[in-house]
Amino acid sequence: MSQDSERLKKSAKEHSDKLASLGMELAKIQFSYRVEEKTKKEYWDERINHFAKYNKRGLEYYNQVHAIMNLVNKEEAQIFLLRISKFRQLSVELTENMEKIKENPSIIDSKDKQQSLWSKEIKNKITEQSNACLRHEMGMNASFREFYEKHLKKILE
Repeated sequence: MSQDSERLKKSAKEHSDKLASLGMELAKIQFSYRVEEKTKKEYWDERINHFAKYNKRGLEYYNQVHAIMNLVNKEEAQIFLLRISKFRQLSVELTENMEKIKENPSIIDSKDKQQSLWSKEIKNKITEQSNACLRHEMGMNASFREFYEKHLKKILE
């Protein structure tokens, strides 16, 4: 085995180990994007904090994915970097709307018959953004699994 391929294998293994560790931490955090109609400020405060923790670790995980991809295929790694940016953008928007709900939790109550148009828009936005975050993350994970099968599996074996 050439010195370059040996170095690539060693580096890919190190990145893979870090990725596995981050993945286990993410699995422990387990954030659900499902929107619940909870009308307590404390619930939304806790949810925002939980999402912030999940999002921070998730970004570390996806940055590690980018780093391992960059070892093998810089072009696909750059595309993945754009996906990370999109994930960050979606996360910021979701957090902003959760903050709006935290300030006025009755927004989320579907039983409230006197909801304003603004309240309904916020409720719809948070549902759309939660779904968008979930779909985007699923797409990122699928993209990486495909990349792994195509490029990394042979190197790491």
